[in-house]
Amino acid sequence: MILLCIGPFSIRLLLSNSIYHRCVRYAVKHHHCVYVVLLSKDVLYEPKFKRCNPDYDAAKPCVYVGMTGLTPDERFDKHKAGIRSNKFVRLYGLRLAPELYECFNPMPYQAAQDMEVELAIGLREQGYGVWQG
Repeated sequence: MILLCIGPFSIRLLLSNSIYHRCVRYAVKHHHCVYVVLLSKDVLYEPKFKRCNPDYDAAKPCVYVGMTGLTPDERFDKHKAGIRSNKFVRLYGLRLAPELYECFNPMPYQAAQDMEVELAIGLREQGYGVWQG
């Protein structure tokens, strides 16, 4: 499975047809986004994170996958400020990884919910350490 945002072909490899069509059809009308935060490798010292990523490949990064009605930048800033934040992003978040998500945004709420799950699964299958919010 390819996760680089090269164009519609790579998106089609990642998403089921129904999710892909919902994302494309409503791209202009909706404002929800998925986002990926690069986490420090120190997150691997957290037993809960490690337990949820048994097939983690040490050559790949650890990431957090989420969805928001804000821009990814605004949401990342809120995580780091402790506002409705995920513990792993607040403590170990380094930066956003737009190369993994920006080609999918924006989308409707339901598509963003579905895409968050699909993106997390796809990254985990590739060996990334993933926490999904």
